[in-house]
Amino acid sequence: MSGFRPSLRSLSLAVPLALALTACGGADSGKDGNSPAKGQAKETAPAGVAHQHTVLEAEIAAKGGETKAGDYRVGYIVEAAEPWFHSEHNGHGKMVHREPTKNETHHIEIIPMEAKTGRIVADVPIRLEVVDSKGKAVQAQKLNFYYAEFFHYATNFSIPKAGKYTLRATLERPTFLRHGASGEKPALSEKTTATFRNVELKPEN
Repeated sequence: MSGFRPSLRSLSLAVPLALALTACGGADSGKDGNSPAKGQAKETAPAGVAHQHTVLEAEIAAKGGETKAGDYRVGYIVEAAEPWFHSEHNGHGKMVHREPTKNETHHIEIIPMEAKTGRIVADVPIRLEVVDSKGKAVQAQKLNFYYAEFFHYATNFSIPKAGKYTLRATLERPTFLRHGASGEKPALSEKTTATFRNVELKPEN
C-alpha cells in the first residue's frame, strides 16, 4: 500500500470529469460548446466504464488497499465469503449457482491494473497466499476471474482465526497475445508479486 491511491482516485474521477466537461462545453469543446475543437478528440467513455472505476476506487478505499508491482497497480478487497455462478463439467455444462461452504470465511479479491493506463488486465494467472505473523501460509489458492460491477480475480478463503495477515499475490505473465513491432518489448510480459502487509482478517460471516 505504497501511496498509489491518489493515482487511482485521479483515474476514477477523470472519466466522469471528462464527461462533465464535454456536456457543459469544457476546455476541449469547440465554439458551439458541443463539439471538440478542430484536431482534438472528444473525451467521453461509456457510462459503465466510468461506473466501474468509481465503484472500484470506493471499495479499495473502504475494504482494501493497493500497491505498485512491476508494470501493474494492484488493488485488493476483502469481503465476506460470496456465492457465484459456475459451469458444470469442467466449464462445458450449464451454469449453476454455488453458495459458500460452511468453512469459507472471506472472499478476497485482487485487481491487476496496467499502471500506465489504469485498465483492468484480463487473462492473468494469479495465485494468492494468506500468510500469518510467523510466515506460514495458512491457505494458498489460484484465483478465478469474475464478472461483477468491475472485473476482478478472487475466490473464497477459509481463515482459521482473526488477526493480521500478509497477502502475497503472484501474477504470472498474462496469456493473451500482444500486438507490437519487431524488437519491441512485449507489454505486460513479466511475472511479478504484489505484497500487502498487516491486512486484518476478522470473522465476516
